[in-house]
Amino acid sequence: PRNYLNFQSTLSINAFDYNCHVDLIKLLKQEGELFRLRKARQKMSELFPLTEEIWLDWLKDEIRLTEEEPNREKVYELFERAVKDYICPDIWLEYAQYSIGGMGSPGGIDRVRSIFERAVTAVGLHMTKGQMVWEAYREFENAILSTVQPPPGRIPSHEEQEMLKTQLERIHTLFRRQLAIPLMDMEGTYAEYEEWSEHGVPETVMHQYKKALQQMEKCKPFEEALMVAETPKLAEYQAYIDFELKEGDPARIQITFERALSENCLVPDMWAKYTIYLDRQLKFKDLVLSTHERAVRNCPWTMGLWKSYLLALERHGADHQTVSDVFEKALNAGFIQATDYVEIWQAYLDYLRRRVDFSKESSKELEELRAAFSRSLDYMKHDVEERFGESGDPSCIIMQIWARIEALHCKNMQKARELWDSIMTKGNAKYANMWLEYYNLERSYGDSIHCRKALHRAVQCTSDYPEHVCDVLLSFERVEGSLEDWDFAVQKTETRLNRINEQRAKAAEKEANLARQEDERAEQRRKAKVEKKAQKKVQKGTRAGEKRKAEQDDYQDEWNEDAGPKRHRGNADQPTDEYMETETGPFGKATPPGYKPAPPATKKAPQGAAAAPPAHRQNEDNPELRNDNSSVFVSNLAYTLEEPEAKLRTLFETCGPIKQIRPIFTGKGSFRGYGYVQFESPVSVPEALKLDRRDVEGRPVFVSPCVDKNKNPDFKVFKYNTMMEKHKIFISGLPFSCTKEQLAEICKNHGTVKEVRLVTYRSGKPKGLAYVEFADETQASQAVLKLDGIEVEGNKISVAISNPPRRNATDKPGSSRPTGDAMRGKGRTQLSMLPRSLHRQSAPAGKVENGSAADGEPASAAGNAAGEPKQLSNSDFAKMLLNM
Repeated sequence: PRNYLNFQSTLSINAFDYNCHVDLIKLLKQEGELFRLRKARQKMSELFPLTEEIWLDWLKDEIRLTEEEPNREKVYELFERAVKDYICPDIWLEYAQYSIGGMGSPGGIDRVRSIFERAVTAVGLHMTKGQMVWEAYREFENAILSTVQPPPGRIPSHEEQEMLKTQLERIHTLFRRQLAIPLMDMEGTYAEYEEWSEHGVPETVMHQYKKALQQMEKCKPFEEALMVAETPKLAEYQAYIDFELKEGDPARIQITFERALSENCLVPDMWAKYTIYLDRQLKFKDLVLSTHERAVRNCPWTMGLWKSYLLALERHGADHQTVSDVFEKALNAGFIQATDYVEIWQAYLDYLRRRVDFSKESSKELEELRAAFSRSLDYMKHDVEERFGESGDPSCIIMQIWARIEALHCKNMQKARELWDSIMTKGNAKYANMWLEYYNLERSYGDSIHCRKALHRAVQCTSDYPEHVCDVLLSFERVEGSLEDWDFAVQKTETRLNRINEQRAKAAEKEANLARQEDERAEQRRKAKVEKKAQKKVQKGTRAGEKRKAEQDDYQDEWNEDAGPKRHRGNADQPTDEYMETETGPFGKATPPGYKPAPPATKKAPQGAAAAPPAHRQNEDNPELRNDNSSVFVSNLAYTLEEPEAKLRTLFETCGPIKQIRPIFTGKGSFRGYGYVQFESPVSVPEALKLDRRDVEGRPVFVSPCVDKNKNPDFKVFKYNTMMEKHKIFISGLPFSCTKEQLAEICKNHGTVKEVRLVTYRSGKPKGLAYVEFADETQASQAVLKLDGIEVEGNKISVAISNPPRRNATDKPGSSRPTGDAMRGKGRTQLSMLPRSLHRQSAPAGKVENGSAADGEPASAAGNAAGEPKQLSNSDFAKMLLNM
């Protein structure tokens, strides 16, 4: 069938597509393709642990097939595989009941008892489902009892009496064992035992029962919380586990962890917590290693679980081949960070180092260690750097460890020096701490000649802390050098420090000049603003009642300062360059070609210029009619947009009744690319905000709330998140023709897709990047594992967990890219040329209008006539940058 071929094709591209496996199995079951169905299930079980539902479905199908073609051993083997994936009471119960069907075969009864014993050991402590396993076990023993009881009226033989006595004791023992365990509805079991026992309940059994009953009452709140909670109940299980850890019963701790993992099998932290407990407390080899193996099978993308697995294998004496095989599997698991590969290599190299007997000059283990170090460096260069675009090991930690091993254990300083030469050529020669690390190695295992040589090179190359390495060189010569050595060291350090100080002085002078120029510009702008306000007052007095264009500018400035049109909101998962192109508001973006701000005195619009709509002018005369709570700010519209008011009305009329639309125009009547939409009611605002990034004539339109920040000085819509967003994935390499709908269709098979966002330029042109938000981090991790490297319309895409980079001051939301002289502030000296007026502190950090200022300092104006700093508005900040 065509669907079958489609599934097969998908799996041939990505064998780890979990949902595709599930859908294929459903299809084959519907079609009755039993042979292919069995093969599909087998393939899936080799790649993934299967859920309780999938296993039960498979087992029941195989049981039905063996009724026609008896082959019970194959079913037993399948059950043995099923009980290893997760601790599931229903699977154990099904296993025990199936084994009862074979009790007539030789050794059949003993086999049933063995399976029941394993079942009560595995799940008998399950507070809500353990009881059914115990009851099934007793029913089986009661059935055996009925076969050994003699018919009424016949006196049993001595042998029959012994068998009867033994069987009764088995049932007594099962009752006693069950009543000693805290289980839900254990009162009913106690009443049943009272009725069944001819001699009543023994005192010891009653004491154990009461103790278990008290324990059950302690656990009852946690069980009730689980009953009412929604899947996956992670928080409730965490609380339950913490309680059991305090109680300290290993068996109960284990069953609680297993219950939690059966519903949260893709949560790496839960597996990590469980394996740590087993490693440090129980320490049973089979249990520990099987749990580690299950952990990496469920969460193969989590490096920490593989690292713990390697340590556990070594701790429990696993053979070398087994450890090496697990390490190779880890390399192919698909980690999501370059640093993960560095850490897993370090763990394996540590293991290999501990195998070496360094008392021997040469050994097989030593050669294997050196070969592994060499292979790790090659792997980092070719595999990791090509995939992630970074080494993951910029400080060359692996090479440093190798050099120490060669120097300390192998007394091979020549090899250690070669390694350090390579480390320094990888961009580390400018760092003082790297030179001092090498110097300390030479100090410990080398000689004075190489120590001196290392320090001289450090003085010449270090750029971060040159004074420190100079001091170390002089201290070294004081202890070990001759007069000639001392003179040469003094001369070299003085020459180097003089050159450094000259460079610093030039940079400081340049910065001071730029700051002075900026102060002069700020003073000119302040005077121009005072003059402009004076002119407005004169014009208002002489032309009372007459509408003028200057009022439109006043209105615009008022909205600029009060409503905050500069776009504060943004998405933390966007890369820095994309944020600056698509998130910045109207003042941060490039002005139209040829646009120049009008001089302060020329506020009157020229005759013939397009006037603002009448409704707009009426509202300027009645500012009290404006309501920020019912308004949204709309930006990133094209300057050439025709009839912007009509276009905005068409876009927003579905959100609710519109009171007015105010597109903003320049003094010459051209559209500025932004405006305001005011609704009749505030309830329309949330609906309008949902239209953010809606396409309008090929450009993504930005929709933001309007907030009067004079009344709400602490308001900040945007807060950049520099932490990893584990519920989102970042996709690159997409074809430009890919749509949101197509991407959502690709991702929906890997979890619940909450949002898909294609990254575009301000013009609307796609970048081939996207962010997809899933319901939780588990689904996002699975999506990374299954989607990374697949082809979309011939393009091989890269997928990773969203991990936004840290931004510098110019990348922060609310900051504009520096222009003019400020753009030249990042040269070889790396000194910031940001205008000094922006560094002055004029208000608490929490009251900065335009987002967070650089280095946590709010921006301020040059100062007012009284000499006190004045806070910059969005409008002032933008005009200042445009006039520089």
